[in-house]
Amino acid sequence: MGRKWNNIKEKKATKDKNTSRIYAKFGKEIYVAAKQGEPDPESNRALKVVLERAKTYMVPKAIIDRAIEKAKGGAEENYDELRYEGFGPNGSMIIVEALTNNVNRTAAEVRSAFNKNGGNMGVNGSVAYMFDPTAVFGVEGITADEVLELLMEADIEACDIFEEGDSVIIYAEPDQFHAAQEAFKSIGVTEFTVAELTMLAQNDIELSQDARVEFEQLIEALDELEDVQQVFHNVDLDD
Repeated sequence: MGRKWNNIKEKKATKDKNTSRIYAKFGKEIYVAAKQGEPDPESNRALKVVLERAKTYMVPKAIIDRAIEKAKGGAEENYDELRYEGFGPNGSMIIVEALTNNVNRTAAEVRSAFNKNGGNMGVNGSVAYMFDPTAVFGVEGITADEVLELLMEADIEACDIFEEGDSVIIYAEPDQFHAAQEAFKSIGVTEFTVAELTMLAQNDIELSQDARVEFEQLIEALDELEDVQQVFHNVDLDD
C-alpha cells in the first residue's frame, strides 16, 4: 500500500507552480466548512480538517482568516459539493471533487476536460468502488515503531505505517482522523508533513510513456478548473 503515497507527494510537489490557485481553492473550502457549521475549528470538525490540510500547504493566515470572517459575516455565496467519476487513458480511474455555485457550468467543464484529454466521464459509482476513503498523516522526529505503539495505546488501528525518507506515513480509517491527530499532539507532535482525508486507489496501475503524458495533461486540465478542489487517481506516477 505504501507506494500510493507517491500520488500524494506528486500532488503536493506541484504546489510551487500553482500557489495562487491552491490558495484560492483552500479559501473556498474553508469558507464552505465555516459556513456549514460554527466558524470555530474547535467545535467544527470539518473546518478543523481543512485548516490542518491548509497548514501542510502553507496557506497564509490572511487567506484563512479572510475566508472565516466572510463566513461569519453571513455572505450569501452557496456552493454544492459534487463528485465526478471517469476514466483516463488505458482505463485509468479518476475521481474529481468540486465545490460550485453553478452545477451545469462545472459539469460541462469537467466533461470537456475528460473529452479533450483522452478520457471520458463515468456514471456515479463506476470508479469510486475501487478507492478507499483514508486519513493520511506524515510525521517527523518519531520512528514507525513509536507511531505504532502510540496508536495502539490510543486504540487506533492503522491500515498501514511505513517510513519514507525522514517521515513516517500513516494510513488510518477516515473517522479516526481527529483521534489520531490528538494522539500525536499528546506527545508533542503538532506539525505534520501531510494531514489529509483522501481517496486511495486499491490498486495502482502503470502507464506507457505516451499514455502517461496524455494522463498527466488530463489531470492538469482538471486541476486547473476553478471549481475543482481535488483530483484522485490510480496511476503510479513515481519515477
